[in-house]
Amino acid sequence: MLMRIVFLGTGGSWPSKHANTSSFAVQIPHRVLLFDCGEGTQRQIMHTNVSFMKISHIFITHFHGDHFLGLPGMIQSMALNRRKEKLTVVGPPGTGDLMKVILSLGFYTLTFPVDVSELRPGEEMKLPDGYIIKTFETDHTAPGIGYVLEEPPRPGKFNRKKAIEMGVPPGPLFSKLQRGEAVVVGGKKVRTEDVVGPPRRGRKLVYTGDTRPLRPVPEAWKNCDVLIHDSTLSHSMEKRALEYGHSTSVHAALAAKECNARVLFLFHRSPRYETPEPLVEEAKQVFPNTVGATDFLEYSVPLPD
Repeated sequence: MLMRIVFLGTGGSWPSKHANTSSFAVQIPHRVLLFDCGEGTQRQIMHTNVSFMKISHIFITHFHGDHFLGLPGMIQSMALNRRKEKLTVVGPPGTGDLMKVILSLGFYTLTFPVDVSELRPGEEMKLPDGYIIKTFETDHTAPGIGYVLEEPPRPGKFNRKKAIEMGVPPGPLFSKLQRGEAVVVGGKKVRTEDVVGPPRRGRKLVYTGDTRPLRPVPEAWKNCDVLIHDSTLSHSMEKRALEYGHSTSVHAALAAKECNARVLFLFHRSPRYETPEPLVEEAKQVFPNTVGATDFLEYSVPLPD
């Protein structure tokens, strides 16, 4: 099943020539989820094959401008393209008040309903098709939440060899067993659980938003497939990073190691860095499978074993 991350803005604080402000899209079947929406996000998305008209939910971590100032433009662009489907905006307490202001800006006609959901740390939200959003508290200079996106469990592995040994011929009866239907072969009943293993976990994506390092890491992060972590400054500037409510590349790498992440993406780098390479070099000393996120980078999340 599809789960693809498209980074739209990977810098922090303000847009630079090298990176726009924070935002990334997650493409899953039937919809797009947008995490944060820094200024200019609607234009960034036009440089990709992601359709902003397919965004069903926008998840905001906190109310610093580099994480939400793209909302007015995104919503008005959707309206100008005559969107009809509901859009859900999710964020920490205060999101409802923020959205009242945003929806009152300018003179335009809103063509679709906008729902707002406020979540507190530790709360969950069910999405269509079995996906779940979990939240955790961040440690920043503004109140905020981070997000865990969990895919629903997958069916267990089909044991083709065992099915044949039990007399089931390859073909339509295999499909029935995989759908959970029992079959009868030669007067003998073969059940799904006879030839299909236990359910396998779906993929898990963690996004911290802006935060100082969280120690210990939240339990919900454990064994995640993707960790997208604040990495604003190099570790030589640790004191300054902590003062402003951020993490360094080494902090992010330590978190990835602790939660047993499959891959770490360094995110929200300071405009002082033209590329993420200096941060990546530091982080890889602690967690080798580290990638410096850059605008328009795409990553297809592989299925767990």
